[in-house]
Amino acid sequence: MASKAFASSEDLADKTQNFEILADGVYALTAEGDPNVGAVEADEFLIGFEALATPTAAKSWLEQLREHTEKPFRYLVLSHYHAVRVLGASAFDAEIIVTHENTRKLIAERGKEDWESEFGRMPRLFRDPDSIPGLTWPDLTFSDRLTIELGGDRGELVLQYCGRGHTAGDIVAWIPKSGVLFAGDLVEASAALYTGDAFHMDWSSGTLDRVKSFGAEALVGGRGDVARGRESVDAAIEQTREFLAVMREKVGAVHKSGGTVKEAFESTHEALSPKFGRWPIFEHCLPFDVQRLWDEYDGIDWPRIWTAERDREVWDKLQNDAEG
Repeated sequence: MASKAFASSEDLADKTQNFEILADGVYALTAEGDPNVGAVEADEFLIGFEALATPTAAKSWLEQLREHTEKPFRYLVLSHYHAVRVLGASAFDAEIIVTHENTRKLIAERGKEDWESEFGRMPRLFRDPDSIPGLTWPDLTFSDRLTIELGGDRGELVLQYCGRGHTAGDIVAWIPKSGVLFAGDLVEASAALYTGDAFHMDWSSGTLDRVKSFGAEALVGGRGDVARGRESVDAAIEQTREFLAVMREKVGAVHKSGGTVKEAFESTHEALSPKFGRWPIFEHCLPFDVQRLWDEYDGIDWPRIWTAERDREVWDKLQNDAEG
């Protein structure tokens, strides 16, 4: 069997973007499994959610948003630290960049390595990489909950930490008045999960339970389509949980039996492929997912840092034909 191209290095075709108005003053942009991004209007300012991979990439989203509002960005909320979510932040000219306190720690610990890793994995997303001025640092962090008043009769926007999940610092943005939840990569609607920096046990249990407890009527996940209606929102959350549960079952069984991480990857791939195999970035993500979960079963709680070199080693060991 021929070797597979590394990660998404050969996925160079442009994706069709879909600009959506989810409620009065609540906007989202999806793009066939590329990272989603959003914005919320307050009376006098905007709040952005996610920043894309480069300022140039972000400007495309901002041009579409400016057809609906010219308000300035006071806040830019970043759900977690991954490069494709944060390195375009300078395009927003926001007064205040907001993250969880753990995200600041992760940027300091591994931001540079993550940038190099993700650029190698997903080069198409890094449109005009020279436009990136450097690592994106938050101006404001919090540990549990932060509320932003929107003014007038718009209500509030609630930023909430739901527990360890996709990373140690994921946050969601909840607009109670409209019932819209921006969930970041804690939930994916018809897109594969990347779990290479995850806490699988926490994520698949209490963290997703807390996300579900909002009772959202519309949910914007990290990738994939917007889930509309309570039934669809719950389905997106539960299919995320199912992906994690299958991984835990298959990797855990091989680990317990004394097998190899290569065998765990093959078992997991076989189990997930029928339902999830055609989802965006499934083949890209799964080697890194399985390696991280294997590490957890080895007792490694804090995720090891991904570097460009380690990426290739794990890919060749698991996704290609090399023996593990």
